[in-house]
Amino acid sequence: MKIYHKFLLYQNKWIYPYVRIALGVMTFITYLASILLIVGVVYEHGFTITPEESARLGQVYHGVWIVFLIDVTLHILLTYKDTKRTYNTFSWILTGLLYLTLVPVIFHRPEVEGAILSFWEFLGGKTYHIILLLLFSFLSLSNGFVRLLGRRTNPSLILAVSFLIFILVGTGLLMLPRCTVNGISWVDSLFISTSSVCITGLTSVDVASTFTTAGFVVIIVLVQIGGLGVMTLTSFFAMFFMGNTSVYNQLVVRDMVSSNSLNSLISTMLYILGFTLVIEGVGMLAIWSDIHGTMGMSFHEELAFSAFHSISAFCNAGFSTLPGNLGNPLLEHDHNPFFLYISLLIIMGGIGFPILVNFKDIVLYHLRRLWRFLRTWQWDGRQFYHLYNLNTKIVLIVTALLLVLGTLGMAALEWNGAFAGMSVEDKWTQAFFNATCPRTAGFVCVDLADLSVQAILMYIFLMWIGGGSQSTAGGIKVNAFAVVVLNFVAVLRGTERVEVFGRELSHDSIRRSNATVFMSLGVLFLSVFVISIWEPELPLKAITFECVSALSTAGASLNLTPLLGTDSKLLIILLMFVGRVGLITLMLGIIKQKKHTKYQYPSGQIIIN
Repeated sequence: MKIYHKFLLYQNKWIYPYVRIALGVMTFITYLASILLIVGVVYEHGFTITPEESARLGQVYHGVWIVFLIDVTLHILLTYKDTKRTYNTFSWILTGLLYLTLVPVIFHRPEVEGAILSFWEFLGGKTYHIILLLLFSFLSLSNGFVRLLGRRTNPSLILAVSFLIFILVGTGLLMLPRCTVNGISWVDSLFISTSSVCITGLTSVDVASTFTTAGFVVIIVLVQIGGLGVMTLTSFFAMFFMGNTSVYNQLVVRDMVSSNSLNSLISTMLYILGFTLVIEGVGMLAIWSDIHGTMGMSFHEELAFSAFHSISAFCNAGFSTLPGNLGNPLLEHDHNPFFLYISLLIIMGGIGFPILVNFKDIVLYHLRRLWRFLRTWQWDGRQFYHLYNLNTKIVLIVTALLLVLGTLGMAALEWNGAFAGMSVEDKWTQAFFNATCPRTAGFVCVDLADLSVQAILMYIFLMWIGGGSQSTAGGIKVNAFAVVVLNFVAVLRGTERVEVFGRELSHDSIRRSNATVFMSLGVLFLSVFVISIWEPELPLKAITFECVSALSTAGASLNLTPLLGTDSKLLIILLMFVGRVGLITLMLGIIKQKKHTKYQYPSGQIIIN
C-alpha cells in the first residue's frame, strides 16, 4: 500500500468518529430548529401580533434558515458518499432551492425592471422562504420518526403515540384566538381535536358558530391526517423524500399499508395517496356541480365548501361547516345528488385502501389484455380467476348486504316517521344516506332523536360493524364480522375448518376476529356502565348510542354530547382514541408479548352447551 493511501486511511479512522458526532449534534439542532419554525409559524398565524413580535419572528426564521444551510452543507462536504446514496431527486431539488436563497444575499438588487428583478425578489421573499423551510422541517422530523422505528420500538405503541401527539397539537391549534369566534375551553378543544384526528365527527360544541375559517382549516387538516393514518403519512414522506431506510422500517410500514412485498412498498403508499387525492378531487367537483349557485356563496366559498365536505366524507369524519350539519335548510330541497355524492365518498373511504389497490390491479389487467388485442388482433382467451382476492370479496359482499338491508330497513321503519312529508325520491335518498352514514361517518340530515327505537337499534348495529380494515372507517370492521359469522356457521355445521370461496380462513384471522368482537362488547358495556353512574339523569338509550358511536368512530349522536360533564367527555375522548387506534393494536402495544414455545400441553375439553 502506498504511503499516501495509508495516510488517508489513518486520517479517516481518526477523523470519522468526530465527524459522526458533529453531524449527530447538527441533526439534533436541526430537529429543534424545525420545531421552533413550526411553532413560530403557528404563533404568527394564530395570534394577532405586533410589529415588534413580527420582527423577532423574522429573526427566528433567519436563524432556522442558517441552521438548515449549515446542516445540508456539512452533510455534503463531510459525508458526500452517504448523502448521495440516501438523497433522492426530490431531496437534491430542495437542496438546490435552499441554496438559491443565497442569491439575494450575494448579489445586490438589480436596478433594471424586468424578469431578473422579479426573480430576485421572489427568492428573497418571505413566502418562498417559509414554504421551503417548512418542507425541510417536515422532512427532517419525518426522517427522525423513521429512525425511531429503526430502534425496534413496538410499532403498535408508536401508532398510538403518533395519534396522541397529533391530538395534543390539534388541541393547541384549535385554542388559538384566530381559530375560534369567542374562544373555547380546553376540554371542548381536546374533544374536537380527538374527533378530527380519530375521524369520528362527534362535537361537544356547535362547530359552525364556534370556529373561524382558520379553525376549519385546522380541523380538515387533522381529519386528512387521521384518515390517511399518521404513521402511513409520515413514514411515506420520510421514506420517499429522505432515501432508503432500514429493512425493519420498511417491514413495519409494509404491515401498516398491507403491501405484498418490500419492492411494492413505495408504490403501494403512492397508490394510497393517489387514490385519496383523486377521489377527494372528483368528489369536490361533483359536490360543487350540485351546490353551484344554490347556497348564496361566492365561487371561492363554494369550492372551499365542496373541498371540506369531500375530504370529510371520504375520511368518514362527518364534519360540516353548516349549522345543523347536513340537515341545514340550504340542503333541504333539490339536493339529492349531493347526498348521493357524499354517500359514495363514504363508501369509497370505508371499503379500505387494499381493496382500492386491488381494483387498480384488476383495471390494469384488463387494460393490458385490451392493449395486447389492439396490437396483435388476437384475443387472449385465458382467464385469471383470482383477480379479486379473498379480502376484497368478503368486504364487498358484506358491505353491499349491509347497505341494501340498511336502506330497506330505514325506509320501512321511517317512511311515515322521520321521512314523513318528503317526496318518494327524497325518502329513498335519505334511507340510503342514513344506511351509509352509520358506517362511521357522522353526517346528519335528520334529527336522529326523532328516529324510532327500532331504527336506532339498526343504527347502533351498523355503527358497531363499521367499514373495512385498513380504511378510514371504524367499528369492529366488516372483515372481523364476516369471519365471526363464518366461524359461527362452521360450528353449527360441525366442520373443523372455516371455508369460503374455495379458501380456508387462517386460525390467526379467526382468533383475532373473535378477540376484537369480545373486547369491543366488553369496552362498550364498561363505558355505558360508568357514564350511567356519572350522568344518572340522562337516558340509557342515548348513553349507549353515544358510546357505540365514539368507539366505532361513527360520530352520530342523539343530541347528548353537549350535555355531558367533563368526566364523561374525557371518557368519550378515550373511546374515540381507542376506536381509531384499534383495540387489538392498543393491547399489543401495552401488553408484553409472550415468546413462542416449542412444547405443547395435552389438549383438554371444556363442556359448552
